[in-house]
Amino acid sequence: MSHLFAHLARMKLIQRWPLMYNVRSENVQEHSLQVAMVAHALVIISNRKFGTTLDANQAASLAIFHDASEILTGDLPTPVKYFNKEIEAEYKKIEAIAEQRMLDMVPDEFKDDYRSLFLSDYSDPTYKAIVKAADTLCAYLKCLEENRAGNTEFNTARKRLETMLKDNPNPAVKYFMACFVPSFTLDLDEINKML
Repeated sequence: MSHLFAHLARMKLIQRWPLMYNVRSENVQEHSLQVAMVAHALVIISNRKFGTTLDANQAASLAIFHDASEILTGDLPTPVKYFNKEIEAEYKKIEAIAEQRMLDMVPDEFKDDYRSLFLSDYSDPTYKAIVKAADTLCAYLKCLEENRAGNTEFNTARKRLETMLKDNPNPAVKYFMACFVPSFTLDLDEINKML
């Protein structure tokens, strides 16, 4: 018997942005789906516009599981996680233990299939970078949504994430920012007028 999917089903119970006032709360499961969709798009953009030959499905799969260890650790807020180098180093150790525990729940005959999805040290660096960029994009979109709803609590995070995205060397990120992000500042009627 494996408890893997019973644990994964609890991703919807882990709330993101726990130290910040949210107009609408966001859980790890819905966040992971959005990151998977954006990572998939980044690979398609990269392949079609910038000549790469990456696998969009591999990026999406990695993104689905990128925060799975938070089922065991919770979502530690960024200001806490990166408060100083000692806390960051200790949290990385805790994350690695949680990732291994997730893999340990996988039946032995499937461990090779899940190893790179659960253990960040086994993930392909190219796909890890794509998922990280998608994760950053989704955090930025959350900030835009909160700002659009009148919540100024996310202003500092939005500016920090915007800088990270501008500094990201992946041209697919810049393309995504130019093509898809502006719609997040519009209301539904404005979006529908453009169809």
